[in-house]
Amino acid sequence: MPTWLEAGLWGLLGGGALVLGALAAWFLRVSSDVIASVMAFGSGVLISAVAFDLMAEAADTGGLGPTAIGFLGGALAYLGANALLARYGARHRKRSGDQQPSESQQAGSGMAIAVGALLDGIPESVVLGVGLLAGGGVSLSVLAAVFISNVPEGLSSAAGMKRSGRSAAYVFGVWTTIAVVSAIAALLGYATLGGAPPEAIAVITAVAAGAILTMIADTMIPEAFEETKTWTGLITTVGFLLAFAIDRVG
Repeated sequence: MPTWLEAGLWGLLGGGALVLGALAAWFLRVSSDVIASVMAFGSGVLISAVAFDLMAEAADTGGLGPTAIGFLGGALAYLGANALLARYGARHRKRSGDQQPSESQQAGSGMAIAVGALLDGIPESVVLGVGLLAGGGVSLSVLAAVFISNVPEGLSSAAGMKRSGRSAAYVFGVWTTIAVVSAIAALLGYATLGGAPPEAIAVITAVAAGAILTMIADTMIPEAFEETKTWTGLITTVGFLLAFAIDRVG
């Protein structure tokens, strides 16, 4: 199998977890406590991947300075895009309660939420594709982190969409589109950066890491803390430990 196609399939697998979460939210009665707990767990898994896979690899390859610049750049880029989308109703796109506005409450919020969900998934997908450039297989710990965290993301966000009156066509159209775009992003991440110097790849990896960490702090952890309160830290720690263990064993 061509490696570019493999990159796309790994991206599709990671993005497909969002669809699984949306299916669970739409057809099953999942309590807000369970959604929040899984969200906290997924946050810990992603934080571990950012620290021990993405940032460590970027710093080893490109040095601390370029990595730090890329990391902060990714955080600022995500912050700016997220602030813009929040003005159009996408601020609470990952919340499972009634925080998301309906289209009647804020016109254009449906598109803003869809674009915001896409914004959240692109950095993770690019990382999966870039990870194959070294010639080895995809990082098991990064793939596990993306998949495990995407399930509660899709679950919580789809639950909020349903509560705000969004149709099934809208909900599954959004998540299916994001799964496909995730595959394309992973494929392009591999295909377009094949000839790039290691230092450039390190910076791009750091940019993605900064965006991912900002997304966790801005959208995932607030949803988790809403319900789990003082348990949030412990559940997040367990998720972090699992991803760390996968990285060590792998």
